[in-house]
Amino acid sequence: MTTFDFAPLYRTSVGFDRLASMLSSASRQEQGNSYPPYNIRSTGEDHYQITMAVAGFSDQDLHITTEQSRLVITGEREDETEEAGEYLHRGIATRSFERRFNLADHVKVVNASLENGLLHIDLERELPEAMKPRTIEIGKPEARLLNVEKKDKAA
Repeated sequence: MTTFDFAPLYRTSVGFDRLASMLSSASRQEQGNSYPPYNIRSTGEDHYQITMAVAGFSDQDLHITTEQSRLVITGEREDETEEAGEYLHRGIATRSFERRFNLADHVKVVNASLENGLLHIDLERELPEAMKPRTIEIGKPEARLLNVEKKDKAA
């Protein structure tokens, strides 16, 4: 696998530390952390959904927090009391987990639901008014001159 050195980016830019860190961490392979499996999909222009398979966990076992631009989902199950009978095969994982997602600026969690062993987390990007594109109308020079003349006469 090809590795990339982002050190020059750190030396020649100001204020892009987080971006360089994200690129650097994304280039590293995860250390076999594939539990629980999840999907990320776009449900609209500024709407996203993370769906995570959490079979065996109840809503009391799951905790969702946001810290700055990071979404953290943890799952912890209390030790089960052994039910009557002995397991011959135990394929449903019930181990604790922590899954982290980096969120883009202005992305917030709007809803979370647990249905049929799937945790759905709805996200929305909400740009502030100052960052939304706006149209600037081009005025005619005569109109600008008329406004200046009106101000001069009023003074």
